[in-house]
Amino acid sequence: MTQRWPKLDYEADRPVIESLHAYLQVLGKLPTRAAPWCNHSWHLALRVVPRGFRSYPVEMDGGEAEIIFDCLSSAVAVETSTGFADGFEVTGQSVARFHEQFSELLSLAGVTTDVSGAPNEVETAVPFHEDTEERAWDEATLARIQRAFSDANRVFERFRTGFVGKSSPSHLFWGSFDLAVTRFSGREAPLHPGGFPNLPDRVTREAYSHEVSSAGFWLGGGGVEEAAFYAYGYPTPEGFAEATIEPDAAYWLEDLGEFVLPYEAVRSSADPEGALMKFLESTYAAVADAGGWAREAFEIPRGKYGEPYDVEAHREG
Repeated sequence: MTQRWPKLDYEADRPVIESLHAYLQVLGKLPTRAAPWCNHSWHLALRVVPRGFRSYPVEMDGGEAEIIFDCLSSAVAVETSTGFADGFEVTGQSVARFHEQFSELLSLAGVTTDVSGAPNEVETAVPFHEDTEERAWDEATLARIQRAFSDANRVFERFRTGFVGKSSPSHLFWGSFDLAVTRFSGREAPLHPGGFPNLPDRVTREAYSHEVSSAGFWLGGGGVEEAAFYAYGYPTPEGFAEATIEPDAAYWLEDLGEFVLPYEAVRSSADPEGALMKFLESTYAAVADAGGWAREAFEIPRGKYGEPYDVEAHREG
């Protein structure tokens, strides 16, 4: 069994990371076409579940379907409200073959939505059916990746409980391949300039239609060649970059306009969950204070096990 907060090595793990990212891009085409568009593209994201990554339910004739990428069995499964449940193994097959198998599985399940296309938010977007190179794969690496996402997700979800304003779930975006949780001020934001590779600007602009304080986790790349947590505000409030952020291992990365906290610094700390929570709380506070958010209207004590939020006690306090 993989222990919590496993060691990650971006350079060594990169071939498997890139393969997993490519496979999730294929699966992600289904909700783009089989679910009504939800604000900020939330319907497209995958949820971190005990065995891997699961889609939100999508529509099909006569019911609903959902996908799971099972990291413990290294398999993809489709389950439907009509009773269908089947899947196929992931072994490092080419994206073209993976796409073919997934399309066949959807057809067997009675899902008629087309999932052809090409990846999003990557510099080189080779159409799925043309990507015939075999992929690197290792089940032990996959298990560590899933465990790390699960650990980050657990803390993100706990962080989310302390905010009653609009907040996203903690969910995995397969385009950028990062886990994210986002809080909103309630005010409209300036029109986003867009410019993400192979992503329509109208998608980006809808995603950033309102002011946000966002935090996330990704496995490396984009100027940070290691697994790391990040936090930013959009629009970036004046003075945010000069804020004091905890823990001490966090730093400002000018090229991204974000604070970054190396995963290894969290993993190797005496209290990984506490270290990550400090990062989430301090970066949010920095965005909210610099941006003039109505913090007193949104913030509540973080959730406790088995105890609902005591509205009366909080108001009296």
